[in-house]
Amino acid sequence: MAREESVEASRLLQSFERRFLAARALRSFPWQSLEEKLRDSGSELLLDILQKTVKHPLCVKHPPSVKYARCFLSELIRKPSGDSVTLSESSAIISHGTTGLVTWNAALYLAEWAIENPAAFTHRTVLELGSGAGLTGLAICKMCHPRAYVFSDCHSLVLEQLRGNILLNGLLLESDATAPAQHPGHTTHNTESPRVTVAQLDWDIVTAPQLAAFQPDVIIAAGKAGISWEAAPRHNQKLFPYEEHSEMEILKLML
Repeated sequence: MAREESVEASRLLQSFERRFLAARALRSFPWQSLEEKLRDSGSELLLDILQKTVKHPLCVKHPPSVKYARCFLSELIRKPSGDSVTLSESSAIISHGTTGLVTWNAALYLAEWAIENPAAFTHRTVLELGSGAGLTGLAICKMCHPRAYVFSDCHSLVLEQLRGNILLNGLLLESDATAPAQHPGHTTHNTESPRVTVAQLDWDIVTAPQLAAFQPDVIIAAGKAGISWEAAPRHNQKLFPYEEHSEMEILKLML
């Protein structure tokens, strides 16, 4: 029986590999068979599929389009948990005088680190500077179980898009904040999802006292704000498609 299951798993992996390398339409992938196998094999099968697709040597050397890889990963991640992150974002790097309407490599990198280090956010209040389209924060809210999450940015159009993406992903959005009157942990809230708010903050001029007013347990930013940061260990697992040569590191702020 174990041998038959191994043969079936090998065939499934081969099917994903061939379709991905040929850039076939996502609807042609054997998603139903994958869901059935995941009930027995768990997440190890997903890691094997990643090795046969986005981490395949041919894809590393000649990567598919970022859009195709993102759509594939979004569909793949949805299978074990029924959850995924859906974003509305600009197709232009600079739009309406801001770069915050599109997801940057740093946000993907930070989201990976967060998924690999969920204990840094679980049951904690998190303040994110420069949330942009919201990918990092949405990934943390769905995968790391924070008690509360404060998205922030300075541009009005970015904030408008950010609120839309939060609602698009099924999270409840509370009134916009400048600084909470009390620690979010002191309020009564549904423990199944974090308390989510949006704040207008300019991370280039924000000060430590302004950040402390939100009473966060953790402060994150996919980039450097105008305050002092301390380097933290790099993460090991690459889940999202971005340029390997990008110079990125995880920095830690201590208030």
